Amino acid sequence: MTAAFHFQAGTVPLLISMPHVGTSIAPEVAAQMLPVAAEKADTDWHLPLLYNMAQGLGASLLVAEYSRYVIDLNRAPDNANLYPGQDTTGLCPVDTFHKQALYAPDQLPDQAEVQRRIQHYWQPYHQQLQRELERLLALHGRVVLWDAHSIASVVPRFFEGRLPDLNFGTADQQSCDPALQQALADCLHSTPAAAAYSHVFNGRFKGGYITRHYGQPERDIHAVQLEMSQCVYMNEAAPYAYRPDLAQQVQPVLQALLSRCIAFAQGEQ
Repeated sequence: MTAAFHFQAGTVPLLISMPHVGTSIAPEVAAQMLPVAAEKADTDWHLPLLYNMAQGLGASLLVAEYSRYVIDLNRAPDNANLYPGQDTTGLCPVDTFHKQALYAPDQLPDQAEVQRRIQHYWQPYHQQLQRELERLLALHGRVVLWDAHSIASVVPRFFEGRLPDLNFGTADQQSCDPALQQALADCLHSTPAAAAYSHVFNGRFKGGYITRHYGQPERDIHAVQLEMSQCVYMNEAAPYAYRPDLAQQVQPVLQALLSRCIAFAQGEQ
């Protein structure tokens, strides 16, 4: 079986997690699914390429291999709803963001299959995430977890109208020190390229399971989620092409934000 993730250890107190970039679907899972699943429309496309400055900054990088249609690494293993009262997809999604069924009614994953996917895909990713956070914390005394995501700018199922370009989630400032959120806000105001992009903190997206579970500011583990509108750097229609002309405009903003996270973790903000 293909490894559940790709990992690269860094040298600075920043770990970038990409739980929704995977596109692999194991044959035994694909055999259960309807053809629409093969499009993998809800992937966080091209984020490793967009974040190509991560290695140069010295950040650690954890990148999922398998599609969120197999299992959603940003959901709790008990499938608890992160946004009570709002429509969400689950731990093992049964439909797309546009409510297209991923399985025939008699092929839905049962509890045994869900547990198998947790064991083979979910647990390895989270074990590596926890190990790396603890390693960086032991080395530096403080660490920032940056959970990188992207989504189509218009998804009526989840929000009305068009999403802001940059959607930061800190679980209403519970997953990180408020000083880090303020440092990121200041960075947006002081980085000229950022003026081209709208942003919000703790709007529709406040952070998923990874941000909320691993963000422990009392232990000096500070977690931030960035949900970026895909129109900022790619074409939102199939085949979901990467747009270097757009990406190069937002990459300086990403680099400035990540650099600010490193400075915060190093006590330099």
